[in-house]
Amino acid sequence: MSAAKQLNATAREGVGKGAARAIRRQGRVPAVIYGLGAPAQPISLDFNETKRLIYAGGFLSTLFEIEVEGKKTRVIPRDYQLDKVKDFPLHVDFLRVAKGAKIEVEVPLHVVGDEDAPGVKNGGTLNIVHHKVAILVEPEKIPGSIEIDVSKLEIGDSIHFTAIALPAGIEFAPGVDESEAVVTIVPPAASEETEEAPAEA
Repeated sequence: MSAAKQLNATAREGVGKGAARAIRRQGRVPAVIYGLGAPAQPISLDFNETKRLIYAGGFLSTLFEIEVEGKKTRVIPRDYQLDKVKDFPLHVDFLRVAKGAKIEVEVPLHVVGDEDAPGVKNGGTLNIVHHKVAILVEPEKIPGSIEIDVSKLEIGDSIHFTAIALPAGIEFAPGVDESEAVVTIVPPAASEETEEAPAEA
């Protein structure tokens, strides 16, 4: 959990595909800030910084404070578009967030203790069913990940969402089926080798 990251932006006048292409030719990425009942605010971001932030991981669950012409706005990225061929950023959508209000974000699930799990030591395989989960959380309290300890699991054991202890003030988003398994330890695959039948006399 960390404070908002600072991000500088420039206001842009034009909207539409032509204006967006012109922005990109200037080495910048078109973006927009929306939400909280205020008009959408078109902005542009530094290309290299935007690309670095996106590929650093966790971009869509990072709280930012964007400064435009001396005014700062608390936002969280809601979506971004990448070039289908070259994978560089084409556009970013930011949602304004009110202090103290909970928002829905997806965070990664971090599995620990797999090397100590009896089921793994006895030949089982750790099967990770879900790699991330949607939660409701205040922007300032977004965790980098949620930890799942599998060190006690035997072959055939599972951990479901209901067994995960979320940090204080965090809850699963409404769409999460808490009865679903997050990780399981499956039995070792049966040996494909079979004994050859004895030759006929």
